[in-house]
Parts: sequence; structure tokens; C-alpha cells
Amino acid sequence: MASSSITQFSITQFPIKPPSIPQPATTQGTLSWPKLLTERQALKRIGTEIFIQIFKEEKLLELYTKDSAGRYQLIQSYPICNYSGGLGPKTLIGDFKSPEGFYHVSLKQLKPHSRYHRAINLGFPNEFDKSKGYSGNNLMIHGECKSIGCYAMTNRYMDEIYRYAESALYYGQHEIKINIYPFKMTLQNMKRHKNNDNYLFWKQLQPAYEYFAKNGIPATVSVIGGQYVVNAKPENPSSFWNTESNYFFTKMK
Repeated sequence: MASSSITQFSITQFPIKPPSIPQPATTQGTLSWPKLLTERQALKRIGTEIFIQIFKEEKLLELYTKDSAGRYQLIQSYPICNYSGGLGPKTLIGDFKSPEGFYHVSLKQLKPHSRYHRAINLGFPNEFDKSKGYSGNNLMIHGECKSIGCYAMTNRYMDEIYRYAESALYYGQHEIKINIYPFKMTLQNMKRHKNNDNYLFWKQLQPAYEYFAKNGIPATVSVIGGQYVVNAKPENPSSFWNTESNYFFTKMK
């Protein structure tokens, strides 16, 4: 992967050119991707900043794009073809679990020539995972509908997700935030799962889900004392991203 600054590439100079996928046409500085298949609409708002949420129980990947007001609007919902290990976070190599938590993706984590069609490396283990001693590597969103700890999509949907991610990063987004939840973390669903062994961990994730649902902006997430803390501002924070907000949650005891 080239290490040049993002701004040094134009759309016709992408070092990553997925095979047999047409390049976008430009009209007065805007992008217009051709249809992937005749029954699919042309992709919307390619090149804008994106945000991704994944829900295991619903087997759903939601892709949002940032609008002119700085909020994120749902642009596509993709069914997840396959994931492994059921609900709960990945903790060990070989447990076949798919990760849960807060991840972020930079340009170097795109894998255009993955053995599973195309792939986006989630960056597991993140700082929270490392603080718990969790182990594993090469946890991806990828194609081919086969999963051993990854989130597997059909190749057609993976092509679209990959285009959105690649274009957003090349047009200036520093990193893509990917929030992975066991389920849509409504109060009703939290009550339904209150006896699960992972419930205390899930309570750390729920405030970020709620904040985004209310505000349309991803929450600031830090790791403090080995726990996720949403929108806290510690003295020496380890923040995943820098969305400013006055919406605070206390650290889980």
C-alpha cells in the first residue's frame, strides 16, 4: 500500500483498483458510480465521510454518510451473509467469535485482493481488547459469505461497502468508525438479554448506541481503567475518535 498523503491521489490515480469494477465518472468535481447490477441503484454520496454500525442478532450492517450539517444519514442497509460464534465479544484465538465493540479503519486496513474477495480489517484487538488480554488477528468484513470470526457479506454487497470505504478515505476521512453491537441496544432488547453473561459488557456499549440514535453523530469513546466510557474526558484519554459533545455517561462500576 502506498504511504503517500491522501491528498496526493486523484480519483484516476487510486493505487487500489479492484478488478472488473468500473471506475467512477466525474461531473464538475462530483462522483457518479455506475450501477453494480442493473437492479441496484447507483451508489449515493460516494466520497463523503461514512460511519458503519453492525448488529449481530439482526445480521445487519448499516452504512451512513455525513451530510452538510455534520450528521450521519442511513444510506444503505446490508444483510450480513454469515458470522460465527453467536452473541458476545471475541476473546481468544480459535474461539470462532466475531468481535463486538468500537473499531476504526484507516486506509492501510483495506484489502482489495483478499482471498475472500475484498476485505476491511477491523483492527482487532483494539485498546480495550488488549487491556483484557484478548487475542486474535485478521478479523475482517469481507466477501464470499464464509466466516470464521469475521463478518462475511455476499461479494456484490462487499463491492459496494468497499467502494464507500475506499472513496471516503481517499477523499480525506482520516478513519472510519465501526460500532459493532450484539443487537440493536434498545431498552427492550437490553431487558431481554439481562441474564446473559455478557450483560455488564453490553451495558458499556449501550450508551454509544443511544447517543447516535438521538443525535446522528457517533459518540466519543475512550478506554479508561479497562472499560469503554462514552464521551468522558479523562486527564490522559485514549479516544477512538474526537466528536465533541456535552453528553456524558459515567464509568461503569
